[in-house]
Amino acid sequence: MSDNLISVNNVCVNFDYQENFISKKQKIHAVQNINIKIKKGSFFGLVGESGSGKTTLGRAILGANKISSGNVIFHDDDKDYDLTTISKDELKEYRKKAQLIFQDPYAALSPRMTVRDIIAEPLEVMKITKNKQETDERVREIASKCRLNLEHLRRFPHAFSGGQRQRISIARALVSSPKFIVADESVAALDVSIQADILNLLKNLRKELNLTYLFISHDLSVVAHVCDVVAVMYLGHIVELAPSKELFNNPKHSYTKALLSSIPSIDPEKQSKAIELTGEIPSAMNPPSGCVFKTRCPNPGHDCKGGDIEMGLIEVSPGHWVDQCCVISK
Repeated sequence: MSDNLISVNNVCVNFDYQENFISKKQKIHAVQNINIKIKKGSFFGLVGESGSGKTTLGRAILGANKISSGNVIFHDDDKDYDLTTISKDELKEYRKKAQLIFQDPYAALSPRMTVRDIIAEPLEVMKITKNKQETDERVREIASKCRLNLEHLRRFPHAFSGGQRQRISIARALVSSPKFIVADESVAALDVSIQADILNLLKNLRKELNLTYLFISHDLSVVAHVCDVVAVMYLGHIVELAPSKELFNNPKHSYTKALLSSIPSIDPEKQSKAIELTGEIPSAMNPPSGCVFKTRCPNPGHDCKGGDIEMGLIEVSPGHWVDQCCVISK
């Protein structure tokens, strides 16, 4: 039996783009040649700038984005689901096992539905429960686990704060008893004190319900607090992957170093000057040849600038993988 819940193998996700009916169709290379393994019960972090492909990869793993090449395998206890060849019936079963927590708790909840109906909707759509009584019992159970009072179930979303709304979103994601959760910037819209409360709730639920998370974020301090393993994405590629402590204490890739240098510190002795990356992230429609980071790298090597080195990860120490361009050219 595999220790991995998710296996992502050489996954690419491309989108067709046409500005108008006269112009030529172009391809947006959103995700390119991604290889990751997410272990059962882990908190896997995915970080990078906006537009780097984090959400696209998360949606591909959930089966919400079509995979152009490669495959994603969900290793259930009794069955493996291949999302590139999955049937409609299998996809319905997979939806019960893999869920998404949205970024914006204000936009994610229907203002016309009570909290009870919002949480119960997945049970009714997926036909998990047999009757209203069973549905209500399950709703009350998961609401309690997410620290929602029973009186909250009769109210509408406008009556709640951002943190309470996010707990409602979490309850809705967990009501179908999934094994895998994609948390897409799920605390980005919240105040710092509320962020800590939601993160601690997610950590407690992981132990209590035996959950596995893919935690997508651009906030590195949050990722350092909760994640076991972290992958760094840039322009559709993973440029570094390592256990959380190893990545934050010993970053190898120039892009990772630049990201970490931007984390503010309240300790004056630990404050350092942020590494400035010049220019904007290149277009995913026309990415640079070879190393995609070479146009912004603060210290590019000769081979890197010439485009002779292709993207690909090399293991530089146990569990610590870095893009080979950064290793070879430095």
